[in-house]
Amino acid sequence: MRVVRPRRYLTCEPRFFDVKYAINPWMREDVPVDTALALAQWESLCRTYRDLGHTVDTLEPVAGLPDMVFAANAALVLKGRVFRSRFHAEQRRPEAALYAAWFKDAGFDVHEPESVCEGEGDLVPAGGFILAGTGFRTTVPAHQEAQEFFGVPAVSLRLVDPYFYHLDTALFALDDENIAYYPGAFSPGSREVLERLFPDAVTATRDDAMAFGLNSVSDGRHVVIAPQATGLIGRLAERGYVPVPVDLSEFRKAGGGAKCCTQEVRVP
Repeated sequence: MRVVRPRRYLTCEPRFFDVKYAINPWMREDVPVDTALALAQWESLCRTYRDLGHTVDTLEPVAGLPDMVFAANAALVLKGRVFRSRFHAEQRRPEAALYAAWFKDAGFDVHEPESVCEGEGDLVPAGGFILAGTGFRTTVPAHQEAQEFFGVPAVSLRLVDPYFYHLDTALFALDDENIAYYPGAFSPGSREVLERLFPDAVTATRDDAMAFGLNSVSDGRHVVIAPQATGLIGRLAERGYVPVPVDLSEFRKAGGGAKCCTQEVRVP
C-alpha cells in the first residue's frame, strides 16, 4: 500500500491567464485562451487537492502577468526555506518578487539566487537529492547555489528536447524514494544518471510526455495527472499508485499542467 503524506500547496488563480508572448514551443499567440474554462479547470485542481486531504493556499493574481498561474516556477521550498526564482524570460521576472513577498509575509526565510533559476520548474526534490534541470532555463550555477542553500546534493540533468524545457515537464517525484520520467527528454549521460539513481523508476513514452503526463503531482499514493496520458496512468496503477485524472488542457496552450500550477510548500 502506497502511503499518503499530507501536503501544503500554493496556487494562483488564472484570472489573467493568456498567451501574450511565446517563450516555449507550446505557446502560440494566435491561439485564443478560454479564460472561463481555465478558471474552471484550476478550481477543479484545487478542489481535488482539498478532497485528497491537502491544504491549498492561494496568491492574488496581478494583471499583466498571464503566467503567474504557474506557481511552481516561482521557487523551491524545502525544509521550510525558500529559494526564490530569477526568471530567464523578461516577461516573467516580476512574478518572482510577488511570490517572494507572499513567502516573507508567511514567515519564511527567502533566498534570491544570483543565477537564472525557475524554481520547481527545474528543481525537484527526490531520493535525498535535488534533481536539477538545465539546458533551456535554469543554469548549472543555480544548481550549486541551491545545494549550498539547502545543504542537499544537487544532481544536474541536461534537457535536450525543447518541448520539455523545464524538468517538471519530463520528470516528477512519485514519493520520497522514486520518480517517473521520460528518458528521451534527457542527454545520454543524464539518462544514465537517472537509471543509476532510480533503477525502479516508472518510465513514460513520448506520447504520454507530450500529453503533460509527467507534469503531475503525487502525494505518495495519489497522482494528479493529465487524463490524456493513458499509458502512464496504466503503468502507475500497475505499480500501486492511484491516478487521479484532472483535465488542465487549457494550460497546455502555455506549456503547463498540474505541476506547473502547484507550488509545494515543504516544511520540516
